[in-house]
Amino acid sequence: MDKVPFLTYEQAQEIAKTYPTPFHIYDEAGLRRNARAVREAFAWNPGFREYFAVKANPNPHILAIMQEEGFGVDCASFTELLISETLGIVGEMIMFSANQTSAADYRYAHQLGAIINLDDITHIDFLEDIIGTLPETISCRYNPGGVLSLGNSIMNSPAEAKFGMTQAQMYEAFTILQEKGVKNFGIHAFIASNTITNDYYPYLARELFQLAVSLQEKTGAKVTSVNLSGGVGVAYHPDEQANDIAAIGAGVRRAFEEILVPAGMGDVAIYAEMGRFMTAPYGGLVTKAIHEKNTYKQYIGVDACAVDMPRPAIYKAYHHITVLGKEKTSPSMRYDIVGSLCESNDRFAIDRDLPPIERGDLLFIHDTGAHGYVLGNNYNGKLKSAELMLRENGDVELIRRAETPRDYLATFDCFPIFAQFDFDQRDDDR
Repeated sequence: MDKVPFLTYEQAQEIAKTYPTPFHIYDEAGLRRNARAVREAFAWNPGFREYFAVKANPNPHILAIMQEEGFGVDCASFTELLISETLGIVGEMIMFSANQTSAADYRYAHQLGAIINLDDITHIDFLEDIIGTLPETISCRYNPGGVLSLGNSIMNSPAEAKFGMTQAQMYEAFTILQEKGVKNFGIHAFIASNTITNDYYPYLARELFQLAVSLQEKTGAKVTSVNLSGGVGVAYHPDEQANDIAAIGAGVRRAFEEILVPAGMGDVAIYAEMGRFMTAPYGGLVTKAIHEKNTYKQYIGVDACAVDMPRPAIYKAYHHITVLGKEKTSPSMRYDIVGSLCESNDRFAIDRDLPPIERGDLLFIHDTGAHGYVLGNNYNGKLKSAELMLRENGDVELIRRAETPRDYLATFDCFPIFAQFDFDQRDDDR
């Protein structure tokens, strides 16, 4: 089954008159619909909270939608904390889950009242040295080791991951933290990425619920939350079966009722930190075909490049492509869709069967709402594209302008020669 863009050819053409390609665009209606489905799937747990993973898409307009839908944020850096505070997201609506964390980051997270999720047992003393008395609520990140059959090539071997503590370290950490006055404990684990199965969260939940029971029985620590983190993926390829969040929630509930309730721990709150699942399908990159090249292969050159959306270049990731206005045209041509970087891996598609493409055609690259724009860079001096929001009422709003040469050169302010540049002219010429 083919993927259907949330944007029509006519809409894209009209938008491009005001906001030249390439641009990322997000679907507010889809974002909200998905957020409400997540809430409904876990409504059986009164303490449930989704902490949207800011790293997936830190645009404040996206975060504001998540906030309006009742979600918190999962932050991993000073800047992500700063964005959250600016939006009024503070206190226990922030889960701070960094690793190899600086003193400044920990200090800021504590000042905001965030729930701090410790990645390593040595961070207990490190944090105490920074802030003094530890907060009454602390979470600890667990790494079960081993290899998963549920993961993928990006992340499927927890034993090789740099995140989290061993089981023995978890017992020791809970004991030490209790001695230092911590009263409420959370357990967290992130051990797989982009799983396309309804079984991952229930599987992880069983592991963490059993650990929670054991930790509480052996250390006396009060476990108040279990954080399943991220890892619930999206179907990038049209042949993949999308995850069913209702089925996932039901699977976690069964594990909860079989393990935690009989242990007298039915008041434990379930947390999640889904980023990709929340936003990836509700973003797209619109780019224009500007060149055609026929050598040993047939290439279509577009005005976007890996700077705008680098997942295919980094991971060889598949992103579906729709030629807008030609959705019903037979895919009779085989193309590589390429950008303009001086790198051979700057390809959005390799040997992709698509309808015949002409210069000026608009291409919609699907599922860029997470780990799309945010992974970009300025290699080759390329400038990142604008981000737009398709509002529920059909209006289009600019939520981040395209970068300009002025932005790129701003950090060279210690080199006075750039003050002579006619930035306005170069900005217009982009």
